[in-house]
Amino acid sequence: MKYNSLFFGSIGTLIETSDLQRESFNEAFKEAGLDWYWDQEDYRLLLKQSGGTKRIEDFAEKNNTTVEAQKIRERKTEIFNQKLLTEQLMPRDGVIDVIEYAKNNQIKLGFVSSTTKDNVNSVFLALKNFLSEDDFDFVGNNTMIKNPKPHSDIYIEAIKRLNIEPNKCIAIEDSRESALSAHHAKISCIAFPGSFHEEDNYDFCSKIMLKLDTSIFN
Repeated sequence: MKYNSLFFGSIGTLIETSDLQRESFNEAFKEAGLDWYWDQEDYRLLLKQSGGTKRIEDFAEKNNTTVEAQKIRERKTEIFNQKLLTEQLMPRDGVIDVIEYAKNNQIKLGFVSSTTKDNVNSVFLALKNFLSEDDFDFVGNNTMIKNPKPHSDIYIEAIKRLNIEPNKCIAIEDSRESALSAHHAKISCIAFPGSFHEEDNYDFCSKIMLKLDTSIFN
């Protein structure tokens, strides 16, 4: 076996949340008195820019509008986290089987996210019947790093804390921007595209999979 560590990256590698995120942005815009509405095609294009606050800032600039982007992003996160707890969401195809295989074969597991701690907590609460934070040897969040994805900071932090070599790790990411984070850290990456990222260019990834299975370790 080539790898001794497996890193799930963004929230979207565990659970499909893109449309839930989009709905949460739209609700936050409405509460802020904005007449903005991001439909699925709008949001697909906006996702090419990492970071919700930056998306809001760029959108406001294009529409000659001044907004409190950080405040709107924080409210969007609150709405999103509430939706995670009330919607009956399932893990993505193959995720639980791969996690169980890793645990049974002494492969270290990381959840290498650069999102907020609140978001991370909400994901584990939403999936509490399937997995928990205790299943992972490393769980990341934005307080650990200076630069979010697509910078490599969070992957470098995970490698350091777990005391492992990049060439012994494999990462799973759901978008090109997030996959670049692993790539920049010299970690082999499998693309596991989310529903809004299927047309992204993953030419630097070792595999592209729509359902995970244990062949990722070969």
